[in-house]
Amino acid sequence: MKIDSNEQLRQEHSPDEIKKRLNQPLKSQVVSDAVLGGIDGCVTTFAVVSSTIGAGLPSYVALIMGFANLISDGFSMAISSFESIKAESEYVEKIRLSEEEHIDKVPDGEREEIRQIFENKGFRGETLEKIVETISSDRKLWVDTMMKEEHGIQSTTSNPWHSAIITFLAFIIVGSVPLIPFLISSLDIHQAFLLSIAFAGVMFFSIGAIKGYIFSKWIIFSGLKTLVTGGGAAGLAYLAGYILKHTFGIDGA
Repeated sequence: MKIDSNEQLRQEHSPDEIKKRLNQPLKSQVVSDAVLGGIDGCVTTFAVVSSTIGAGLPSYVALIMGFANLISDGFSMAISSFESIKAESEYVEKIRLSEEEHIDKVPDGEREEIRQIFENKGFRGETLEKIVETISSDRKLWVDTMMKEEHGIQSTTSNPWHSAIITFLAFIIVGSVPLIPFLISSLDIHQAFLLSIAFAGVMFFSIGAIKGYIFSKWIIFSGLKTLVTGGGAAGLAYLAGYILKHTFGIDGA
């Protein structure tokens, strides 16, 4: 029997379900890191393949340049992800220490900030004073509230190592797929390129479809959107290789 959507919503908003949901730890950025790493990895290597074919260069050039870019760009992207999240964590920690210092040195001023913050939200009188008293009686809650309400930041951030590893693995795994056909010695360069196009297309569409499924978007549209984006990047790379070949008279023989 199919559960009515309104009934399902009521069940999800029962006191026990709300308590369970609010007590769950914040979700990590695994999906975002994997999607970003996968798309960028596939674009990187398939762009190398496309530009190589467009320039009329031998297949081994696509392999050498493809794997070289795969490793170097994957590592660079992972480091960038690590440094970005680490910098964000350091900023959050700086704000936290600053707020703790303010609470220690000017507690009355910090209480007044809490009072004005919640007064601006529409609380008045005894209710407002109770809120101020409740928050200022719990140091962690006090600091967390100031960070969120005054500075607009969450007190928790992603793990930089975790994000870097997920990004790197997704980049390498997905990015290596367009290069697989060029490892098959029985295929000539044009057959390998056609197969590489098919492999890359499947990767682009799959990543988009998975992203659409996870974030409750239209799966087909999300897959096609990612496919068009990746295909467009590869098309530009092919065009660049083709133009450069004829501009500078590159001989791929």
